[in-house]
Amino acid sequence: MPTIKTAVDISTSAEIVWRVLTHFHAYPQWNPFIVSIYGSLAPGQRLTIQARYPGEETKGFAAYVVKAIPASELRWRRRRLIEGIFDREQAFFIVPNGVKGVRFIQREHFSGALAPLMMPFIAEKTHKAFDLMNLALKRTAEAKH
Repeated sequence: MPTIKTAVDISTSAEIVWRVLTHFHAYPQWNPFIVSIYGSLAPGQRLTIQARYPGEETKGFAAYVVKAIPASELRWRRRRLIEGIFDREQAFFIVPNGVKGVRFIQREHFSGALAPLMMPFIAEKTHKAFDLMNLALKRTAEAKH
């Protein structure tokens, strides 16, 4: 299963990182990748998400919350029209990192019949978008520390 994964160390608590990550109304002020999210974090709930990859227009999609564990993990899943064609599960992990704070990990798994064909077209821009978001989250969370 193709995967894109990035990480950044953040010098603050898991609770502060979680608050920034899940305060969706503030996304337009700090998040260069995911510019808006509407919906509830309860598992099974639908999220309406607007994302902007570097150098591209903003695009919308729907996702469904898979898991939301405060100060620890958030996951959502999305798929094209038919399950098993090109599915994606995006996850955010907040992992204690000793006295230095936390490590924030952003990961997306791609699956389905079209996943291997799509990866050459999306891997680089997705990795860049994740890095941009990670650094912006770091700056925002550390400023609240």
